[in-house]
Amino acid sequence: MSATVNPQRKPKPAPKGAAPKAAASTATPAGKPVKAELELNPPVTVPRGFGRIPVTDVYPVIEGGAYPAKAVVGELIPIRATVFREGHDAVNASVILTAPDGREQRVDMTPMEPRGLDPWEAWVRPDAEGAWTFRVEGWSDPWATWLHNAEAKLPVGVDIELVCLEGRDLLDRTAASAKAANDPVQASILHATAMLLIPERPATDLIEVATAKGISRAMEQYGPRDLLSATADFPLFVDRKRALFSSWYEFFPRSQGANFDPATKKWTSGTFDGSHQRLEEVAAMGFDVVYLPPIHPIGRAFRKGRNNTLTPGPNDPGSPWAIGAAEGGHDAIHPDLGDWEAFDRFVAKATECGLEIALDFALQASPDHPWVKAHPEWFTTRIDGTIAYAENPPKKYQDIYPINFDNDPEGIYHETLRVLKLWIAHGVRIFRVDNPHTKPVQFWAWLMRQVRATDPDVLFLAEAFTKPAMMGALGKVGFHQSYTYFTWRNAKWELEEYLTELSTKTDPFYRPNFFVNTPDINPFFLQSGNPAAFSIRAILAATLSPTWGVYSGFELFEHEALAPGKEEYLNSEKFEYRPRDYQREPNLNVLLGKLNQVRRDHPALQQLRQLQFQHAPHDNVIAFAKRDGDDAVIVICSLDPNQVVETDIYLDLGWLGVAGDSIQLHDELTGATFTWGQRNFVRLSPANPAHVLHVRGH
Repeated sequence: MSATVNPQRKPKPAPKGAAPKAAASTATPAGKPVKAELELNPPVTVPRGFGRIPVTDVYPVIEGGAYPAKAVVGELIPIRATVFREGHDAVNASVILTAPDGREQRVDMTPMEPRGLDPWEAWVRPDAEGAWTFRVEGWSDPWATWLHNAEAKLPVGVDIELVCLEGRDLLDRTAASAKAANDPVQASILHATAMLLIPERPATDLIEVATAKGISRAMEQYGPRDLLSATADFPLFVDRKRALFSSWYEFFPRSQGANFDPATKKWTSGTFDGSHQRLEEVAAMGFDVVYLPPIHPIGRAFRKGRNNTLTPGPNDPGSPWAIGAAEGGHDAIHPDLGDWEAFDRFVAKATECGLEIALDFALQASPDHPWVKAHPEWFTTRIDGTIAYAENPPKKYQDIYPINFDNDPEGIYHETLRVLKLWIAHGVRIFRVDNPHTKPVQFWAWLMRQVRATDPDVLFLAEAFTKPAMMGALGKVGFHQSYTYFTWRNAKWELEEYLTELSTKTDPFYRPNFFVNTPDINPFFLQSGNPAAFSIRAILAATLSPTWGVYSGFELFEHEALAPGKEEYLNSEKFEYRPRDYQREPNLNVLLGKLNQVRRDHPALQQLRQLQFQHAPHDNVIAFAKRDGDDAVIVICSLDPNQVVETDIYLDLGWLGVAGDSIQLHDELTGATFTWGQRNFVRLSPANPAHVLHVRGH
């Protein structure tokens, strides 16, 4: 596989359709929309038919090229296609990458098995952020055709003189190309090789001359590419690395330092300024992103009390997702948390700690939201004259009004963009979007284009626990990450099936974020409170996915369920203050910190696509390997938090890049070292449920 500047086509600028034009804008007062063209369906160039050399089944192409495939800077990504032709002459194929600045890079493809189905593949690493394109070029390969004929004819004495003449001609043509590319050394080697194709020489000598490694490399670089047939240029957007690799930690600022006065029976809310120490503690555990639930004023009408009761007490703070009150809506801060200056200090402190703040973006309103009075048309009015509140039968959310995006799309779209721009101006570059699957996909496609046009480093995480088609569509139109089904994948077969899908099928458009728990999800696997269960899920999430997340309380083994059979927390922080002593023993602080450090140390754990499950006969032991370049990590984890498990592990040493029959391993969790071969015995216990093994050598 080679990578060179393509001499056959001139560099060209990035395609005009990569990001729809939007007027530059900054934060503006409420009610004054950010101006942006409401172009819902931008034009898309789609290839039609076959070229002289047919190239089809190009991957990754999202909805015919309507949306760009995903990558991050430095990520190794596969490009695949089916390339074939009539007759028996050889074909070859290349990928042409075009960078945002117009630079073109050629990466030659490799034929894959099964060869009879004509699959081709190349792995590429974009080296800059922005809107890239790629195309696949199929071409007739005269040298490969000649070589095949020579190896068939020369040993049996058929057409020896003609074969040598044809070989000389191809070598001389290639030498001329090398000379034109200012490579006189290769040109000289090619000319000299041509002179060695003498019909009177033994056939074995002639074949050795033609198949020498130096000649193969020269032909790959400068050999003739006849009948070159290119596909359309397909979009590929390359984000900053945090779009793929990050560790998230979620906490409620109102709980941090909150205080209950027994005398008055009133709570004092935590604040942004009182949360600075927590930022330091989170950073010390190696997390990259701190995610905050909504920080806006909370409605009072139909406010929910403890454990989601409809009869709140006078001091119940309400659900942060019931956004909007007299103090303001999505463009305001809850006064109990502080003011704008306090928020700016909080963001600055996070930056000082090496953290980014991710803000919840929940497009819904409490009955007290200013939008309800100013824009009643943005909601759904029922036949009895009431505004419809949110429902997910049998669940009801009387404190939340969903937005109806069909009544005034232009007004809603522009107001949404204005609100986002406001928070972006205050240093927020990541948004966790609440329930995006309850809003039109077309709306998100428009919004993502607008934000990308002016702030391409802003990232969006989709909180969409819904049907696969919707989750995939949200990723296709621009969401950088998504919550996943990981919380409900506990059995070995489920994990292997799901990760195979994520790493090989949906990877061009769907980046997983493996949260081990959320304020809404108290997983059944954790409800025993067994510390080993928490360790197992943390190890799996941190090593299977390049992005993972923890909701506060997980490290303290919080597990009490609202009721038997319910995946909800008792005394949920969504409806009350929950101050915690994060240093209380026992806790998982050390393990979380170690996992995040291992992830930072190993590129293999920072990517999704190069994952292979290893064979472990035991149903409660999962084994897998990940690699990137020279870095490889093997993870072996028990799925049984209650018992010791023993099994053999069978490693695919070839996939790991091992030429011999043994490898040296270092356990990143315990510091132990091992020498392993293809078959190895492991014993895992609830106290030590996993090995995370760095492949050091062989």
